[in-house]
Amino acid sequence: MAASTLFQLALMGLFVASIPLTMVWLSADANKYRKLVWVMAFLTFDLIVFGAFTRLTDSGLGCPDWPGCYGAANPFIAHEQIAAAEAAMPTGPVTQVKAWIEMIHRYLAMGIGVLIMALMFQAIRQWRKTHQKAFAPAMPIALFVFVCIQGAFGAWTVTLKLQPVIVTIHLLLGMLLLAMLVWLGEHENRLLTPLAPSRAPASLRGLRTLALLAAVVLVVQIALGGWVSTNYATLACDEFPLCDGQLVPQMDFEHGFTLWRELGMTAAGDYLQFPALVAIHWVHRNFAILVTLVLGWAAWRAWQEPALRRTGRLLALALLAQLFTGVATVFFDFPLAIAVLHNAGAAVLVVLVTMLNYKVKTLLEVSQRRPANADALANSYR
Repeated sequence: MAASTLFQLALMGLFVASIPLTMVWLSADANKYRKLVWVMAFLTFDLIVFGAFTRLTDSGLGCPDWPGCYGAANPFIAHEQIAAAEAAMPTGPVTQVKAWIEMIHRYLAMGIGVLIMALMFQAIRQWRKTHQKAFAPAMPIALFVFVCIQGAFGAWTVTLKLQPVIVTIHLLLGMLLLAMLVWLGEHENRLLTPLAPSRAPASLRGLRTLALLAAVVLVVQIALGGWVSTNYATLACDEFPLCDGQLVPQMDFEHGFTLWRELGMTAAGDYLQFPALVAIHWVHRNFAILVTLVLGWAAWRAWQEPALRRTGRLLALALLAQLFTGVATVFFDFPLAIAVLHNAGAAVLVVLVTMLNYKVKTLLEVSQRRPANADALANSYR
């Protein structure tokens, strides 16, 4: 790819990043570092949702090379090549609309990469000057490394022609990047407004274990959901709660869950048969029962703790909405808007489960220190 094209793409990334950076700089919030973290978390959420839209509209190969589009910085310049590909295969992966969808997704990703670099440089600079906890550079540096890995998987998504395992990992890394930003944002929040100790610290230990379990099962379910989406198995079961009229339909787990293979193919190079798609869909659908039980229990337990009540309530509502969109996707034959909402719901659950884990961890630490402080105060009056 020409150096001029790379330069134009870099300028586009800077332009996209300059808009939220300017908004943060001009905001009335005195803590602009914290503001930037939460703006980045919001944009990463948006990128995940737009990535789902890109995948669900079959636009992942709208530009079949990387990082540009037919070697150009935008589809305007590559209009001739795109038009030729579209004329040769009108319903194929390359069209003018799909090219723009794919490139907008890339521009947003580049902008977030620039924002993470800005956050890292600011954290390092402020840490050297002040050594304040708010600017500890470990997490911003980890975010930078992580976004570079995510960028590599974004490139492989295209160069390996939407290989399901690569696309699924790309989705998981996006969710984990969102979780890291939310964790950092919660850290900044707690430095500004610390949590008051709980009156029942013993119950928090069980809730912390439950919150960690909720995070684990949610990651597994998102991986399964990504596997459904990347293998185009969403409508392999077109009714609910049965699948093809049966509780346990005919399934091919061996080929359905072979990880390293091309899209629509088995590892041996044969076409993937329908029972394999049924197995993929059926596992995701039934694992959702376990996810509902674990996250529902975690939400109920959090609801009992005053400092966590709002998070627990939001988690319960998000879980119900996610169940509704999941079932509606099947009932309404996979409408695009509901499918995108279902992917957005998964990102919302990631945000809330991350918040719950951070708050429980912090609340437990604060509450465990309370008895020692109280005993010391009581002894001083004896």
